[in-house]
Amino acid sequence: MSKVWFITGAGRGIGARIAQAALAVGDRVVATGRHVDQLSEAYAAYGERVLCLPLDVAREQDAASAVEVAQSRFGAIDVLVNNAGYGQLGLFEEVASAEVERQFQTNVFGLMHVTRAVLPVMRKQRRGHIMSLSSVGGFMGFEASSIYCAAKFAVEGFSESLALEVAPFNIKVTVIEPGFFRTDFLDQRSVQYGTRKVAEYAEVSNHSRSTYEDYNHQQPGDPVKLGRVVVELAAMPEPPLHFLAGTDALGYASGAFERRRKEMDQHAQLSVTTDGAF
Repeated sequence: MSKVWFITGAGRGIGARIAQAALAVGDRVVATGRHVDQLSEAYAAYGERVLCLPLDVAREQDAASAVEVAQSRFGAIDVLVNNAGYGQLGLFEEVASAEVERQFQTNVFGLMHVTRAVLPVMRKQRRGHIMSLSSVGGFMGFEASSIYCAAKFAVEGFSESLALEVAPFNIKVTVIEPGFFRTDFLDQRSVQYGTRKVAEYAEVSNHSRSTYEDYNHQQPGDPVKLGRVVVELAAMPEPPLHFLAGTDALGYASGAFERRRKEMDQHAQLSVTTDGAF
């Protein structure tokens, strides 16, 4: 059965590759982004199977309006892909408060705005699948990524709890945790670095930034293949709550979860001493 996809940040990168993969199997796509002209040009060849809509996820009313138009056009939304976002990098003290708030406004609150707008449609249908792009930075920290990781950790916690709330309506939730993929994520037009300068951090800050810049477009992950995998996930009757994308993601997860297990075991005897008597 043909599906209707609602994809944020569909103009380029992973969002565009997911849209193309969905269209390749005969599905219909609501492609959203801040620059609708760019979207219309990118998807012109697909005709009536694609609806291009302007959407700044940080604006709650934009999300409500886009969902209303999408439902009017296609009559359903089967799969929501929360993909829109950007990376706020830099050491914590280098990132100004306004930059922190902007990161959360897009990567967390924006994701919630769109999810809130789509859920009534899916509840009425008694079916749906919400896929949110997280990151390996959603379950472990990286140097010079504290704000970005904090936002992705928030996406993980939100998604795990949401999955429990919407399960009675046959709505599935999947958090996609990519490793490093060859997209524009680390390009200067996409990634943001903290604007505050702290002299004591200068050496490590410069090293971290140059490391990320050198890795730009050298990442191992193929976004085209990820797009196809996301379509496979959407076809599963029982999709995973968490999906690691990439060999590097599997390696990071294995190391992070094993460190956590060892830490838990090491301090278990102390942990149980906090129980109180009734």
